[in-house]
Amino acid sequence: MSRAPSRTDRRLAFGLFLGSFALLWATEAAVGFVRDESVYFAAGEQAVRWLHYLLVAPGRAVTDAITTQAFDFNHEHPAGMKLLFGLSFQLFHQGLGLVRPAAGFRLPAFALAACIPAVLHAWGAVLYGRRAGLFAALCFLAIPRHFFHAHLACFDMPVAALWLLVVYAFWRAETDAGWWLWTGLLFGAALATKHNALFLPPVLLPFVVARALRASRGKPAARALLQQGLLVVCAAAALLGLLVLVLTPEGFVRSWNLLSPATAVVALLAAALCTLGLRLSRADAATFRAVAPLGAMALLGPAGLYAVWPWLWYHPVDRFAAYLAFHATHVHYAWTYLGTVLREPPFPLTYVLVVTALTLPVSLLAPMGVGLLSLGLRALAGLRSASRSRLGAPASASEVLVGFNALASIVLISFPDVPHFGGVKHWLPSMPFLALLAGRQVQLAGDALAAFLAQRVPRLPRAAVTPVLGALLLLPAATLTAHLHPYGTSAYGELAGGVPGAASLGMQRQYWSNNVTGVLGWVNAHAPQGARVWLHEVVSFRDYQRNGMLRADLQPAGGPADADVAVVQYHQEFREQEVAVWQAFGTNRPVTGLYIDETPQVVVYQRR
Repeated sequence: MSRAPSRTDRRLAFGLFLGSFALLWATEAAVGFVRDESVYFAAGEQAVRWLHYLLVAPGRAVTDAITTQAFDFNHEHPAGMKLLFGLSFQLFHQGLGLVRPAAGFRLPAFALAACIPAVLHAWGAVLYGRRAGLFAALCFLAIPRHFFHAHLACFDMPVAALWLLVVYAFWRAETDAGWWLWTGLLFGAALATKHNALFLPPVLLPFVVARALRASRGKPAARALLQQGLLVVCAAAALLGLLVLVLTPEGFVRSWNLLSPATAVVALLAAALCTLGLRLSRADAATFRAVAPLGAMALLGPAGLYAVWPWLWYHPVDRFAAYLAFHATHVHYAWTYLGTVLREPPFPLTYVLVVTALTLPVSLLAPMGVGLLSLGLRALAGLRSASRSRLGAPASASEVLVGFNALASIVLISFPDVPHFGGVKHWLPSMPFLALLAGRQVQLAGDALAAFLAQRVPRLPRAAVTPVLGALLLLPAATLTAHLHPYGTSAYGELAGGVPGAASLGMQRQYWSNNVTGVLGWVNAHAPQGARVWLHEVVSFRDYQRNGMLRADLQPAGGPADADVAVVQYHQEFREQEVAVWQAFGTNRPVTGLYIDETPQVVVYQRR
């Protein structure tokens, strides 16, 4: 039976995509530039210059020297999104003049972020019901921090969207022909976006194994082909392991090139798997659909990454190894958590759960938490028939897939040695799946409430109960988002006591430097002509000028000593910077600042 949504739900999903995209575009002008974003602006422009050169002189553009020169800047991240940022900027800003420079870069990020509500509704409507899908879609985007990150020309929201799309395609592939191919193609796009996608195959592997065993039960020919595939993979892994032992890991990486033994092993593995897959598709379609998504991911994923990242073209193995090494040994930025400045591991095991609980509005945190707990209990109940009547229907394999992915990123970031900074953005891939579970709980609660009220208010329209309940639960999040926009990284929910309560708890008040937009109006109005302005922790000085947010005559200062105006971000780990301003300016009294609910975020000093 197909898992495709109905025509009505497809239309609703498309409407959610258009509405989300339009809302993000309409509200982006106020959103400041985080530190990483300005780097990606520059990388996007550099990538599009290479594309221009590719059209003019393709023979030279694809040489090792030119591709390295074009993509060496910010090579710690794949080029997929940066190419899209640059192309969008070139077309919609420079070419058509429809948008300001920042919006030109951000449009692809809006499109991917808008896919999340659309997919959540399409999936939720089939899995749990239309009302559940609609609540899940609105729930995700209504959260203040999600809404903020959806605006940025960065990689965190795009990779969350692509993670969701890969898992959705994987789910559809079990029943619908052709979706295994989409799984592989989308995984390639995810790999070309951010390294988070590397964890998708191990997350999906248990479900592939379970599907394959279930589909091949009682089918000797299909089971034999599966065993042959497993033997081929094990043999290839053993050969590669032997090469690593003989050559040492460093020598193995250095020696891997187009004509090396390792390349031959990988090529033979790919050919063998393709042959076995073709034979399996003829032997049993159900078993083929079970394993084909993972096979497509294994083949098309690396191919997609390689195709859109010219930096890898001539030195794929050693550069990919350097890419992995960069993220495996990522710098630990200081981050304030419950009054302690976290600077190095081990980090608190409960950090991710605590930050999630403090930043989410309670009206959405509760159905997410209850939904996850209910799923866990029902999954356990499925193992014991005596428990099923008490805990309800056991969780289906589809629900377990949702729950597994709801926890995956949260568990990964929770390891004490993994860098803990950036707030919720590093476990964003988990949040759409938690929204799906919340949608199910709200629909169940709405049905129960409607049945309860029907006995007491017979004329009450039962169909209106769940939408009203959903609207009431969404209202606090939507209100908080509207109240704090564009300062979404300062958002804290009721458990933290809002922004003031989070400050009293000793939590990080903001993410990087985007809140500086709250004082640029004062700087533009009061800074002397040609003044030197120090924007602490801001690398986007020229981008603010380029987008008309900062006067063109103002000059960037290197620090308090040579500045006429100092704009200091309130970070606990940078308090000595404010003291340096007091000493250089001869005053400790700010002239203005950004105060959210009377909580200092950015303060401005002017030299006497």
